[in-house]
Parts: sequence; structure tokens; C-alpha cells
Amino acid sequence: MIKKGVYAATLSVLDKNSTLDVEETIAHAENIINEGLHGVFFFGSTGQSQLISMAEKKELVSKLPFSKLKNNFFLGTGFNSLNDNLEFIKYSMEYEFNTFLIMPPAYYKGNTEDGVFEFYRQIIKSVPKIKIILYNFEKLSGFKFEPDFLKKLVSTYPKNIIGCKDSTYNLYEKIKIKDFLMFPGDESKLLKGLEIGCSGCISAIANVTHKLAREVFDDFQKNRTQKSNHKLINVRHTFDKYNLISGLHSFMSLQNSKFKNLLPPLTLLKSNDQKELLKKLESLKFNFNKNLAA
Repeated sequence: MIKKGVYAATLSVLDKNSTLDVEETIAHAENIINEGLHGVFFFGSTGQSQLISMAEKKELVSKLPFSKLKNNFFLGTGFNSLNDNLEFIKYSMEYEFNTFLIMPPAYYKGNTEDGVFEFYRQIIKSVPKIKIILYNFEKLSGFKFEPDFLKKLVSTYPKNIIGCKDSTYNLYEKIKIKDFLMFPGDESKLLKGLEIGCSGCISAIANVTHKLAREVFDDFQKNRTQKSNHKLINVRHTFDKYNLISGLHSFMSLQNSKFKNLLPPLTLLKSNDQKELLKKLESLKFNFNKNLAA
């Protein structure tokens, strides 16, 4: 069961044939959890979910129960098709995963609240025991959850709609629902969110800022002076200057060359941009030796 905390939208590791490397993907997730995260979400947008096949996703899900950290693993779906979502959800629930990060179908710019409501209604009708974290990311899906619409979903399905990842940032300061988990999608908003009642964050850059983010979370929980928040925000803002997936893979590839592999149309940063990113991070005293040593 998901709870308050700091979570990463974890990276997917590919082999040289652009196929999901299941063992390496799980190993990366285990590593960043062991270094501070409360958990990870596989197959969010950061994990190239929209580009990875159903068969590869199922293969990874089938291996997750063998990990000692299986209770810290959660799943995105990343499918536009209602039936693909249902197929993947039902398959995953056979392995006792019941909490899913689900974005409304992307591509169709005419998404309406009635249509999106029907999308979630049909999922819940088909899988009554599902727990859903709504994924509010207008830039990718073309749909923005408004506060009143989110409240309608939660009031209609209070046992199923249990939280929201807010990457559009129009909700996390406004939604106050008892026992509802609100996660900004940016760790630079982690502390502010905690101060106003949010539950933590689910972030792409937590793949590399996990130690800092956990320190911020723990210092808040224990009412201690914040010692890492300023650096956390600066590192996040540095990555924000680039495509996040490209920047993360370019950075992580310094430690593991498999992170150089991306599915088109995604690419690594251009050489000059990578050098610029690394220089900026070094000026913040943020590098593998000091922050990401395994």
C-alpha cells in the first residue's frame, strides 16, 4: 500500500537492441530505494512507458515479486488504449500489484471531462479492487485535471481514486481531501508541498536526487532544520533546462553505458549540452562520487 514519501518515476534500462533489460531496470530501482526512496513507479513517462511494448512490461512485472523490495514497487501503465490498460492491469494484479499511476489517453486533443471520467469509470468497473494514482500532466496527455473534476472522481470512487501525481501543478496547493495522497511531480516543490499538507513527491529527477530528497522529507517529518532543500532545488532546476529523460540518461550513462540506449524519438543530450549539464552540476557539488555512489 502506497503511503506518504519520496518516490521516483524510475528509468527503464534498454539493451543494445532497444529491448527492455528487465534485470538492470529492477536493479536500478532497488539501488535508488536502498539509497533513500520510499519506492518507485515503473513505466511512468520517465520510464519511456509509451514506447515500451506490452510483452516487455509483462516480463518485468513477472520478475518483480522475486525482489525483496517488491512492496516498494508500483506501476504506471502508459497505454492510450483502454483495453491495453485493462489487460496490463489485470495481468499485474495476478502478481499482487494493485496500485497504478494512470494518465488519461494522450494524443486526442479533444479530451473532455466526460470522456476522461468514462475512461476511469470503465477501468474501475472492470477491476473493482484497483487503486489509482491519477496522473495530471497536461503537457503530455493534453488534458488538465481541474480541482472540481478531481473532487468529482474522488467522491464517486473514494475507495479506488486514492491519490494524484500533479505534474501540471494546478492542484497540489488547492486539493485538501482527507486521506487523499497528493504528490507534486517536482522535488523542488517537495518541502512547500509538505508544509501545506501534501504527501511527498513522485519525480523523474529523484532517480539521481533520491538522497537529497529523502533528507528533506525526513528533516520535515522530524521538525529539523532543513539542510538539503536549497541544493535539491538547484539540482532540479539545472535538469529542468533540458529534456528530463535525455538529461537523466546522459548523466546516468557516465556510470553505466546501458543508459545510453533510448527508444526513438528520444535521444541523449548533444555533446555540448551534456558537458554544460555536468559543469553546472559540478558547480553545485553534485556528482556520482558524492551523491550517487553505489
